[in-house]
This record gives sequence, C-alpha cells and structure tokens, in this order.
Amino acid sequence: MLINFFLTLRRYSVPTTLRELLDLVAAMKAGVVHADMDDFYLLARTCLVKNEQHYDRFDRSFAAFFKGLENLDGLFGSMIPDEWLRREFENSLTPEELASIDSIGGLEKLIEAFQEKQEAPAIRDPDNDNNPHGQQGEERGNNRKGPKGKGGQGAGGRKSRERTWRQRRFKDLDDSVELGTRNIKMALRRLRKLARTGREDELDMPSTIRSTAHNGGLLDIKMRPTRRNTVKVLCFFDIGGSMDAHVEVCEALFSAASNEFKYMKHFYFHNFIYESVWQNNKRRRAAQIPTASILNKYAGDYKVVFVGDATMAPYEITHVGGSVEHWNEEPGALWMKRLRAVYNGLIWINPTPADAWDYSSSVEITRSLVDDKMYPLTVRGIEEGMQHLSR
Repeated sequence: MLINFFLTLRRYSVPTTLRELLDLVAAMKAGVVHADMDDFYLLARTCLVKNEQHYDRFDRSFAAFFKGLENLDGLFGSMIPDEWLRREFENSLTPEELASIDSIGGLEKLIEAFQEKQEAPAIRDPDNDNNPHGQQGEERGNNRKGPKGKGGQGAGGRKSRERTWRQRRFKDLDDSVELGTRNIKMALRRLRKLARTGREDELDMPSTIRSTAHNGGLLDIKMRPTRRNTVKVLCFFDIGGSMDAHVEVCEALFSAASNEFKYMKHFYFHNFIYESVWQNNKRRRAAQIPTASILNKYAGDYKVVFVGDATMAPYEITHVGGSVEHWNEEPGALWMKRLRAVYNGLIWINPTPADAWDYSSSVEITRSLVDDKMYPLTVRGIEEGMQHLSR
C-alpha cells in the first residue's frame, strides 16, 4: 500500500524520495501511529514532505489515494474487485478461521454482522424504549442512514469530523501561485554568494574552542565577521498604467529583495526602458537618471532584474518616438540590447500569468530581447530566475 501511495505522491509532483519512504516504513514498524488516519496523515507528511510549499499537493494526493477507505462501504465497494479482495482475505486466514466464517454463512454475513454490531448502540434509545414507533424515534432513525444521512451526519447520528487533509489550509504555499514577502525571501535566497566582510561581531565557536584548548583551558574568545550576501543587484520596476493591478505583489517583491540583497539599487520606468529612469516617483520629472550613466557606473558583475507586465503597444519597444510619455530619440529595444551587452545576468519577471503571454505581441518581443529569460512572479518563477542569475 505504501508503495502505491508513494507513486501517487510522485504523480502529484510531490518531490519525495525512496529515502523518505523508508523512513515512513520504519516509523510504522516502530508503532509511532496505530489505527488512526489523522495520525498517519501527520506522520506521512512529516516523513515525506521536505518543504512546506508542497503541503497542498500532499493533501490532494493523500485525499485521492485514501478516498473511500474511511468506512467499510468504501473498503468493500467498487474501488477493489470483490474476487481479488475475497481471495486475499481468505489467504490470510487459518483453516479454523475459515471454517468459523463458513459456519455463520460466509464473508458477507460476517460483514453484515459487524455492521449491525456497530450500529446497535446508536439504535437503542433508553428514553424511548416504550414508544419505538414515536416521532422522536423516526427522526433518530432517519439520522442513521450512514455517512451521508440527513443533516450530513454519520452513522449513529454522530456528525462526521472533517478530515485534516481535506481542510486545505496550506494552498497559498504552493509554488505555482502568487506569493507574499516571506516566500519571496525564501525564493530570492537561490541567488547567494556569501562572504565574511565588515566588523567582527559574530562569535567564532570552532576557533574559540580550538584556541581555548591550546591555552590549557583558559577561555580565549574569537570573533569573526558575519556572513553576508555579496551579490549585487540592479532592479528596474515598471510603474503605473497596467501595473497598478500588481502593486501589492510588486511591493512584496521589493521589500523582500531590499532585505535579502545588501548591494541592491532600484529604479523605476514606465512600460519599457528608454534613455532615462528615476528613483523617486514624486520627483520623476525633476530627477531623471540617464540610463547611460547606469551602464557606466555599475560594472558587469551586477545582476539585472526587470519587473513588469510588458503589456503595451509593440511600437513602444521597437520605434523611435514610441514612448507614450515623451519623445524617445532611440527605441527601447536598443537600450535593452545595450544592457544585455554589459550585464550577462539579466532576467525579466512578469506578474501576469504565464499562460497569457502568448496572446500579447509586446510580451513576445520583450521575451526575445531578454533571450527568453522571462519568468512569472511566483515562487517557482523567482526560484528559476535566481538559479539562472547564479550561474
């Protein structure tokens, strides 16, 4: 069963391995859980899922595999062929047990007797024994129709408890959906080059132990600089127009990037990159920064990230005077080629869903200008973009 469950997880793209499956088998053999589906669910998730962003996939695969196994109707229903189930069950019994089952009328009679025994405590009504056909008795009888009886109650009139894996509490952690600041930080950490620079303000435990041992036990504390991410990043954010619909997620990206990268410079543009950008939207007219000065000031070891939906008229990219706000002497496509000539690591992150890109000619032009290095603004998209920049 666990092997088929493992294969189901793989079909739902849960990145689990045989090592995790063996851990689950070992835990089951050790009796960590016993005869409780909720406990087994938590144990299986602990053993088989390495990243919380895959919790929702695990829940969906768990529900798909164990659907119908919560009661006898599901176990002996259409999911398993009757002949196969009977043969496997009988093979597991001793001759004496088989003879005992035959004496009561066969396997079907055994199942019926078991079901009647389960329902017997709920059918008995001490307060209404003298009036078995009363109205109250009828209502209670109606409520005992099984797991889908009146009022959504289960057998014996008891309300069914919603299973943990069906509550779907972790859907927002799936790596194919838009994200928040915390998840963006985790994705941005794919782009890291750690080095110890600056003031020595961190305890160097291995050196302290080694130096203390050499001093005959006399404490000798050693300090070292904190490891920091030394990757240098230039971020260009499209602002205004159609990007107004994506302000919230772009703010989350900006906040996460500002905290993750110590050496980060950000600039704003509208629709596409031209001869100038700006850093303060309130002073965008008075404080323009020439794009040429950026190319001269920041060396080629900087990583460049454009954030925008790339949705505009195609001539805004390809033609002189294409900008909707000013007269550009040179087309935006030329400036993008100049940036690519200086910076090897350049990507474009698009907040619109990837399945809509093919319907926009301006998006297709932009993708070709960035050598098809356009990624969606999702956890997976940012991770893929950071992996490309880290090469």
